[in-house]
Amino acid sequence: MASIRCRNGKWQARVRRRGHPDAEKTFSSRKDAEKWTRQIESEMDRGCFIDRTEAERALFGEVLQRYLQEVVPGKRGRETESVRIRALMLSDLANRSMANLNSKIIATWRDERLKQVSGSTVNRELNIISAVINTAIKEWGIALPNNPVTLIKRPRSGPPRNRRIDPAEEERLLQALEVAPRTADGRFCGPQNAWMKPLVQFALETAMRRGEMLGLGWEDVDLQRRVAHLKQTKNGDARTVPLSTEAVKVLDGLPRSLSGRVFPITSDAVKKAFSRACCRAKLTRVVFHTLRHEATSRLSEKLPNVIELAAITGHKDLRMLQRYYHPRPEALALKLV
Repeated sequence: MASIRCRNGKWQARVRRRGHPDAEKTFSSRKDAEKWTRQIESEMDRGCFIDRTEAERALFGEVLQRYLQEVVPGKRGRETESVRIRALMLSDLANRSMANLNSKIIATWRDERLKQVSGSTVNRELNIISAVINTAIKEWGIALPNNPVTLIKRPRSGPPRNRRIDPAEEERLLQALEVAPRTADGRFCGPQNAWMKPLVQFALETAMRRGEMLGLGWEDVDLQRRVAHLKQTKNGDARTVPLSTEAVKVLDGLPRSLSGRVFPITSDAVKKAFSRACCRAKLTRVVFHTLRHEATSRLSEKLPNVIELAAITGHKDLRMLQRYYHPRPEALALKLV
C-alpha cells in the first residue's frame, strides 16, 4: 500500500507491503513521489526490491572511514592502503551517498585521476574502492543493485618495470647510503640511517620484498644453515629463503636490536632514505622495488630452473615471475655462441 502526503512543503511517500520493510522518501514534487512509489511497488511485485535507505543515508567517505578502522588493520599492506584510503577520503567521491555512487560518477573520477597519475595507480585505487563497496554490501547491510566499479572500463596499466642496475650504478648507490660523519662543528651532513646500506645489499642477494625484510626477526634466521624463514608474505604462504654467502656476511655484520627485528626501521623511512640516495647517486627510474627485479634477474643466472627460482622469490604464478626476469641481451648473446 502506498501513501503520499504533503508536509512542510515537501511530499512524503511511503510504501508498506507485508514481508517487506517500510520504504519511505521525501520529494519536492508530488509527481516525483508518485513515480517513486510505482517503482518501489513494481520491485516488490517482482521480488527484486532493495531497501536503499541505508545506502542513501551513508556517505562514501563515512564508509571509507569505517573500512579504514575495521578492515585495514588486519591486512599485511595496511600502511600503504591506509595512505590511499585517506587520499580517497579527501576526493569528491567521499561526499557522495552510497546510493548515488554510480558507474558514471566513478568513470568521471577515473578520467580526472588519469590526468594526475598513471593507469597502474588508478587501477590500484579502483581496487580499493571496489573492495570497500563489496564489504559495505556484503557485511554492513548497505544495499546496492551492483558494484559500479565492475561496470566501468579499467585504464591500461603502464609498461612493466624492466629497469636493471648495473655494477657502476650499484656502487654509486651503496656509496650514497654510507653514513656521513659529523662535520667539524658537530653537525650531520648526509645520510644517518645505518640500516639502509645493509638492507639494500640484503635485498639484492635475496630478492625479498621490502615488507618481508622489515618483518624478519632474528629468531627466523639460521646463519649456520644459511636460511631465513618468512612467516608472513604477500601471497599469504610462509617460505624459507636460502641465503648466499654475501647475504650471510651482511647479517653477520649487523648489531642485534632490542626489538628483535633484523632491520628495525619503518617502511616510510626506507622509502624516503632510498629516494634521497638515488638522487645523490644520480639514478633515474629506480625505486626500492627495482631491487627485487634486479635480484630476481641475477638469481636466474645462477638458477636456470624456474621452479627453484620461484621457490626463492615466492612467486606462485610463473607468468608473474616472468615480469621480474629481465635478462641482459648481451648475456643471452653469449649463450648463442
